[in-house]
Amino acid sequence: MDMWTAVLAAGVVGLLLGGVLGATGARWVARSRSAGLDDDNHLALALAPLSSTLARVERQVGALERDRIDQFARLDEQLTAVQSSGEALRAQTAALAGALRSPNARGAWGEVQLRRVVEHAGMLNRVDFSTQVTGTNADGRQVRPDAVVQLPGGKHVVVDAKAPLAAFLDASQGILDGEDAAFAAERQAGARRQHAAALRQHVDALAAKQYWTAFDPAPELVVCFVPGESFLAAACEADPSLIEHAMARKVVLATPTTLLTMLRTVALTWQQDALAGNARELFDVGRELYRRLGGLGGHVERLGRALHRAVEDYNAMVGSLERRVLVTARRMHDLEVTDDLLPGLAPIESAPRPLTAAELIDRAS
Repeated sequence: MDMWTAVLAAGVVGLLLGGVLGATGARWVARSRSAGLDDDNHLALALAPLSSTLARVERQVGALERDRIDQFARLDEQLTAVQSSGEALRAQTAALAGALRSPNARGAWGEVQLRRVVEHAGMLNRVDFSTQVTGTNADGRQVRPDAVVQLPGGKHVVVDAKAPLAAFLDASQGILDGEDAAFAAERQAGARRQHAAALRQHVDALAAKQYWTAFDPAPELVVCFVPGESFLAAACEADPSLIEHAMARKVVLATPTTLLTMLRTVALTWQQDALAGNARELFDVGRELYRRLGGLGGHVERLGRALHRAVEDYNAMVGSLERRVLVTARRMHDLEVTDDLLPGLAPIESAPRPLTAAELIDRAS
């Protein structure tokens, strides 16, 4: 074999080996691709539930986001409404405070509050209390309280409802725009002190009027009606001796609660007085009835005696008729003048029942 034959044989062998190796590699690649596709299919099948779960979670997250947006929108509307209401309330409060700064408006409001308290206590206007009554005190001055409450026994209690509130309204203001908090607190404390001083001066003015001398008989005091619990509390906080000062000046500081309690007590006193009056009237009626029963006993006793005498007279007449008249009349039958027999007459054996009640017997005797 020459060299070319050997080379050709080697080439053929190489081709054959290459073909074998190529076929083997092709089969291996095909087998590898088939195995990869199987793994992908298994992985896809394993991840399918997770994919559906993720899709459901995504939908829920989307729904929650939409709800969150809606809730924030509604919350924003509510906050806007609350802000509007707060501004309206602030404006109305400012308007009310401005109105109460006027003495006439403040007096009218106090009178309305006083009337509500008095009527809530169960009292009737012009029966248990009177308003705007004019009187003359011991100094000869005319006074005109807001209400005069009637007490049992013809007594009266005078009530005034013109308590000063202007300084309290200043004290109740919050921090103004651009105002320092410490300065606002000091301003409010100063306004409360002014409110206490104004109420103290009003107490002195009421004491000087001597209402109790103008509506005698009346206890030596006048009720100063303060139309709010906070009004008196703020004044007492700034001036702790205010109530003692008022009592020493014969002025009673009364809030709606204390005045209602006082008037309820007066109403109960009226009820007890009415019950006592009814008891006295019942006692008088009982005594009169007892006296008249005694008089009736005398009449019954006389009637009984009259009936007894009538029975005795009747029996005497029957006896006389039997012994004297009928005896002679029966002889006419014996002489055959008449065929009819005269009936006999029986006496009355029962007598009137005598009185046994001691009250009737004593009165009759």
